[in-house]
Amino acid sequence: MVIDLAQFALYALLVTTTAIALGAWMDIVLARPRTDHPVFARVDGVLCRSAGIDPAAEQNWLQYAAAVLAFNLAGALVLYAILLTQAAHPFNPQHLPGLSPWLAFNTAISFMTNTNWQAYGGETTLSYFSQMAGLTVQNFVSAATGIAVGVAVIRGFARRETKTIGNFWVDLVRATVWILLPLAIVVGLALVALGVPQNLMPYTSAETLSGGVQTIAQGPAAAQIAIKQLGTNGGGFWNANSAHPFENPSALTNLIEMWAILALPAAFCFLYGRMVRDRRQGRAIFAAMAIVWAVGLGVTYAAETVGNPLIADVVAGAPANMEGKDARFGIASSALWAVSTTAASNGSVNAMHDSFTPIGSLMPLVNILTGEVIFGGVGAGFYGMLSYVVLAVFIAGLMVGRTPEYLGKKIETKEVKLALLAFFAMPVGILGGGALAAIVPQAVAAVQDPGPHGLTEILYAYASATGNNGSAFAGFGAGSPWHTTAQGLCMMLGRFAYIIPMLAIAGALAEKRTFAPSAGTFPTHGPIFVGLLVAVILVLGGLTFFPALALGPLAEQFAMAAGTTFAVH
Repeated sequence: MVIDLAQFALYALLVTTTAIALGAWMDIVLARPRTDHPVFARVDGVLCRSAGIDPAAEQNWLQYAAAVLAFNLAGALVLYAILLTQAAHPFNPQHLPGLSPWLAFNTAISFMTNTNWQAYGGETTLSYFSQMAGLTVQNFVSAATGIAVGVAVIRGFARRETKTIGNFWVDLVRATVWILLPLAIVVGLALVALGVPQNLMPYTSAETLSGGVQTIAQGPAAAQIAIKQLGTNGGGFWNANSAHPFENPSALTNLIEMWAILALPAAFCFLYGRMVRDRRQGRAIFAAMAIVWAVGLGVTYAAETVGNPLIADVVAGAPANMEGKDARFGIASSALWAVSTTAASNGSVNAMHDSFTPIGSLMPLVNILTGEVIFGGVGAGFYGMLSYVVLAVFIAGLMVGRTPEYLGKKIETKEVKLALLAFFAMPVGILGGGALAAIVPQAVAAVQDPGPHGLTEILYAYASATGNNGSAFAGFGAGSPWHTTAQGLCMMLGRFAYIIPMLAIAGALAEKRTFAPSAGTFPTHGPIFVGLLVAVILVLGGLTFFPALALGPLAEQFAMAAGTTFAVH
């Protein structure tokens, strides 16, 4: 117990301290004028002009949104073509065929939207070329898109009496060149040094002790693992993801990869404080995120430590739930990774969530259901959190009987409607898509387990797709045309139905003038606001998804406590 708590404290301290430093660096390379840093200006200018971009030009929110959509559509089409024609490309030593149109569509949309949902096994499906030129490239640019949009939304909150919120193409270049690429090189080299493969060799055939033959998959893994974690992408080079010993060879690689999951999402809080010129605002949002993350970690850890009482009655002295977990990492590291990866829209796993206890799997699921604004995807989680900030400020204004204000600007009907429009993307995709998956025969066939656990599999799959998380209950078979198509649509809904309303809010706020705070202004940097923000997140998520949770993990928990099991037919 003491060692586990020390591990949690070390991880939280490491993420927090590096997030403060990264926030300062992101402010320099993303937010400050290039006249302050002529070297950055020269590099950015060469790259932008070579692509026909004027680095000095800015865009209003509609132009910014159009650029985001056009770039992502082009990226998805290129990746789709790569996957379909995989057999014709080089670096395919296993001679793997091209993907089916359905699976190629799902995978292209998945990586374009920063979801990295994988309805396939990486080592048995994708060539090295597809992994490098297709998936790794999208891991960079989808994360850079999230960073760019996040910074643009912050500009809208910070600026006043202007119609522009930046230039998407410039933000994309800066996010890739000055943030993602340097960090990925450092983390990738560290992983290689610690035993993660990075080569183009064919798979190795080895004779086992029993006389059989085992095929050992390898390849250019370290580079993809570095950016999948830093960019909150999460897709595994191998099917077992970060539970595979090649992706995650030791406790040290486990710590590095877990740190990379939250490093940039947490840094956005401190970047925000600097950009709005009130660091207390960023610290308040960070505190709200940290509280919900810590509660989720505590509940998951406790549930997995107590374990399944039905098993404890049979296996004396082993009450903890170790099913689906790597013995190298144990309960604590598995719970920490599960809560962090779902709080950050990352989706990588070092243990199988399908094997967690009902309450242990509940908290990762709740993290996704809230829109993964508890740190969330890099950039994406923060602009998602700002939608909750708008709603919290609106509620606070109703409570004190004044026009809602935030950062000296009036929060009016338009901003609240847009925030609600973004919020409704999650329940439409999760509950709508999940409801269809529970009644359509072709979709129901993907469910592995009977009873409430089977419902949780469906709920988790469509939450993961719509929330752009990408993790899954291991037993759910998502490779059918129904699920690859439906989940691909949910991924786009969860990505762009958030981006467009938040850019619209940014554009509306950028045009407004600011007012000096008065005696009746509700402070948005203190503990009262932090508590209100946490309550809004939990209440909105609870009211929206509680009936589904009651029929899934909660019903399974009560059944388990009563000694009820569900037979597999």
